[in-house]
Amino acid sequence: MSDFPEFMNARQVAEYLDLNEKKVYSLANDGVLPATKVTGKWLFPKSLLDRWLLESSHNGVFNDRLLIAGSDDPLLQHIVGKMASALGSTALVGYTATGTKQGLSMLEKGHVDMCAIHWGTAEEARLRHPALLQQYTGHKNWVLLHAFQRQQGLIVRPDLAEHLNDPHHFISNDWRWVGRQEGAGSARAMEEWLFRNGKTHDMLNVVETCLSERELGSAIARGAADIGFGSKSAAGEFGLSFHAVADEAFELVIPKNIFFRALVQQVIHHLDEPETLKKSEQFGGYDFQHAGKQVWSGSQ
Repeated sequence: MSDFPEFMNARQVAEYLDLNEKKVYSLANDGVLPATKVTGKWLFPKSLLDRWLLESSHNGVFNDRLLIAGSDDPLLQHIVGKMASALGSTALVGYTATGTKQGLSMLEKGHVDMCAIHWGTAEEARLRHPALLQQYTGHKNWVLLHAFQRQQGLIVRPDLAEHLNDPHHFISNDWRWVGRQEGAGSARAMEEWLFRNGKTHDMLNVVETCLSERELGSAIARGAADIGFGSKSAAGEFGLSFHAVADEAFELVIPKNIFFRALVQQVIHHLDEPETLKKSEQFGGYDFQHAGKQVWSGSQ
């Protein structure tokens, strides 16, 4: 088996997995096998095939590991931190805030086990989220789970709260904005808010670009910036003022083959437990009406 190349064609995969080529094509088209199309032909990374084999054995051999990437949220960070503390050295649970699109790319490549996303208002998420997922190879093996709804809008220092009655007051070079990286859901939401108000990003005095909600809240709290765009929970965590612009759906993308893994189910269970709901009230801006509901599957 060591003679197989790093990237295999369908014939080589059929030999490697002891399947016929027709079955290989079927599994690739259904998004079951990790693969990508190059000039119309399927290529299969051997390293990901080996990982797929391990994950498929006895419900996965990585039952003691759960890595999450994607959109940032203080409450999800709290859930993961609580799990990590309870598990101690018996399992690895990690959460890296990368932004929606980078998180999906990492999930596509098998670098992480779950991805958190938000990509538009709550009303539009039913269409926007599946449309976004379908841009990624392997999406047919994913399910989309609703975590919660949260408020998103303008975050400012408390001493500037009086100006929030007129948000347009902040669209000038007099105020220091903190932005988010390209591909982050908050960056997209901010651009759409500006567009609806007849403004553009280049009208703002952006002094810093942050890679997470918490980094953005910290920048404003320590006086490095005056205003940014993010969730009410990020404002609440740092004692900042907030002006709601829209409600958004914060959702989790999970591969079907690990959906029932114990650590995945623990995350889902924590979404609506009393301690989480109490913490959400401290941060503010959350709605758990449909928490844990599956809203889309790649087989649809």
